[in-house]
Amino acid sequence: MPTQRPLPPADDNAPDLGQVVDRRIGLDRRRNVSDTGLERRRGPGRRRSDFTRAAEEGEMNREQFLFLMAIDAFKRANSKQYPTWSDVLEVVRLLGYRKTMPSELNLPNAEDWREPPNAPANVRPDRWEERGRRQEQLDALDEFDENFGKAA
Repeated sequence: MPTQRPLPPADDNAPDLGQVVDRRIGLDRRRNVSDTGLERRRGPGRRRSDFTRAAEEGEMNREQFLFLMAIDAFKRANSKQYPTWSDVLEVVRLLGYRKTMPSELNLPNAEDWREPPNAPANVRPDRWEERGRRQEQLDALDEFDENFGKAA
């Protein structure tokens, strides 16, 4: 079987002759990924964490199940089949998660920051709590009107 020789360096002006490239001698495409800490590709010596393995096999821990239920409740309450990333972050903040530790990721284009553990979620508009109280007042008035109408 004839051996394939590597192609000479590409000349920008040269036409593509449809030559075969032997990938065994070229660069590994998987190594071109930046080292962010988010890579999940497994290879020799890299195993899934218990956290990932359990979730992929359908055995969620309490944290994963609570997150799933919160996202599902958000989708139902807002009639959204596919929440945006902002929606997901809102749910995460409303669950009580805060950025209190330094990041374990290498994100060169984003600044890392921290906040106090008791920081408010800051995902709801001002006076959000009044919305619930106002709805309770309206419900009480409706109930009063129904009861008053029956007594008259």
